[in-house]
Amino acid sequence: MWIFYAIGSSFFAGITAILAKCGIQKTDSDVATAIRTVVVLIFSWLMVLITGAGSGVGRISARTMVFLILSGLSTGASWLCYFHALQKGDINKVVPVDKSSTILTILLALIFLNEGLTWGKTAAVVLIAIGIMLMICRKEIESKQEKKRNGTWLIYAVLSAVFASLTSILGKIGIQDIDSNLGTAIRTTVVLLMAWLMVFITGKQRQIRKTEKRELAFIILSGFATGASWLCYYHALQQGPASVVVAVDKLSILVTIAFSWIVFHEKLTKKQRWVWRV
Repeated sequence: MWIFYAIGSSFFAGITAILAKCGIQKTDSDVATAIRTVVVLIFSWLMVLITGAGSGVGRISARTMVFLILSGLSTGASWLCYFHALQKGDINKVVPVDKSSTILTILLALIFLNEGLTWGKTAAVVLIAIGIMLMICRKEIESKQEKKRNGTWLIYAVLSAVFASLTSILGKIGIQDIDSNLGTAIRTTVVLLMAWLMVFITGKQRQIRKTEKRELAFIILSGFATGASWLCYYHALQQGPASVVVAVDKLSILVTIAFSWIVFHEKLTKKQRWVWRV
């Protein structure tokens, strides 16, 4: 059953990037992250109430809570970096780099969760690495300004991948003894606090009222998509091996690239089209 949750997570995660990109054309990425986190928080706690998982709050151990908080902080850092990268770079380049967290997650799962590394997983890691390198390849002719811009989004995208991989491992440990819906809600609360703290520290709270209604609508929709993706993801993570769940979830890259071509008309290079066909 966990495989279906992983596939659902992959689909919703894929459309999240598209909706988010639509919502940050003019809106600051930190402000957008904070707004959509409110939506995800409401969504996740609503699921806790519906499933009755809230009764387990009093039984959460200190160790579980620590890992959930650390997972939430990693998620918040990943989101902030991811939105900065999306705002500065093309979706079909940012997303593949972000999804490279699969490689690090598999390695961390091997070290900390004692999940075996089969020949199949090894081959998958190699193929993912090759595919990512092909998909982020640069054009032969670029202006100096474009090179500087490309370097900026790449740094944020790499950081997003690193924090995302830590999120998976910490989250897996944190939801071993509690309901996944409750774990997701607690983590989202931490992300909310972190996101809004960043907004106020950087003095961007005044920009919230200036957010265009159209972009606000897309930000809210991306929040719902994220909430749905998280719920599916943590159901799958609780029932299946982290290294496999994460790999299936990263298929969202195909959904994102397809929609980036349809919605934003982002052209794929010959190498990127080859990866898509494979």
